[in-house]
Amino acid sequence: MISPDPPIELVGKCLISMPDIPDPRFQSSVIFICAHSAEGAMGLIVNKRVQDVELGDLMDQLSIPKGDTSPDLPIYFGGPVEHGRGFVLHGADYKSELSTMKTGLQFAMTATIDILEDIGAHKGPERALIALGYAGWGPGQLEQEIAANGWLLADVGPDIIFDTPDSQKWSASLGAIGIDPAILSSSGGSA
Repeated sequence: MISPDPPIELVGKCLISMPDIPDPRFQSSVIFICAHSAEGAMGLIVNKRVQDVELGDLMDQLSIPKGDTSPDLPIYFGGPVEHGRGFVLHGADYKSELSTMKTGLQFAMTATIDILEDIGAHKGPERALIALGYAGWGPGQLEQEIAANGWLLADVGPDIIFDTPDSQKWSASLGAIGIDPAILSSSGGSA
C-alpha cells in the first residue's frame, strides 16, 4: 500500500499570492502562517495597513495606558475573518504571561491584551506587527489552493516581515525564493 503524501509543514512560512488570485483582498499579499493542522490554517497578512489607524488609537480605544514614548506602530489588515480581533506577530524574544504561540524558530504570535499593555510600558517584544483580523482556511482548503498554484511558499525572515516597507514585502518575499516578480504575469501570452 502506498502511503499518502506527508502533510505540508506551513507554520512559520509565508504565502505569496500569485498575480491572478481572484479575491482582491489577497492581491499582492504576503501572509505569515501562524497555525496549520488537519482542522485548517490561520495566517496574518503582513503587508496591508489599515489606513489612518495606529497603535495609539487602538490603545486609547481599549483604555490601555501608554507612556509618552510608546511606539506608534501601524495596524495591519490581518485578513477578512474576525476583523475586530487583534493579533500581534512578534519575535521569539517575548512571551506573554497569558498566552503566546510559537510560530517557528524566529516568530511567535500573541492575541491577548497583555502584549499591548507590555508594548505601552516598554516591556513588549523588540519587533512587532499588529493586525486586526486574520486569514483562515478550512480542512485541506489551503493545501488545495497551493496545489492549484494560487500561492507560492517562502521562508521569510524577520527583516522582511518587520523592516521591509509594505510596498516591497511582496517582491522581497518572491526574491527570498529566487523569483523575479517581473516574470510572473496575471495573464497568459502567446509566442
